[in-house]
Amino acid sequence: MTRVALYARYSTDNQREASIEDQLRLCREQVQREGWQIIETYADAAISGASMILRPGIKSLLADAQGGRFDVGMAEALDRLSRDQEDIAALFNRYAYIDEKREALERWVGRVTELVEDKNVCEPCADKAA
Repeated sequence: MTRVALYARYSTDNQREASIEDQLRLCREQVQREGWQIIETYADAAISGASMILRPGIKSLLADAQGGRFDVGMAEALDRLSRDQEDIAALFNRYAYIDEKREALERWVGRVTELVEDKNVCEPCADKAA
């Protein structure tokens, strides 16, 4: 069974605590549809996505990814991981060859709302999770 880690974040700008639960709910619904297993949930509340440096939730998630604790990371959208394109590129580079497999940012299912409407959005992930 595919092991999944969920991540949610909201900043102080125009969002509230319920935003994290809304994001996680969308992810949980997708996990259930896929028949996957949630291993852990990570979150950063009221912290900007401009940088990953000061976010304990994302740091824990990345450490667990490096340790192979889960197979797929899922966030409602890539901007929940970071709003900095350099951070997204660094994630791609860092996790491109975990366990000597060619798995990259595709591991981050992201965009759950699009997945619900179009299963083809996650086609590379489906290959890895099968």
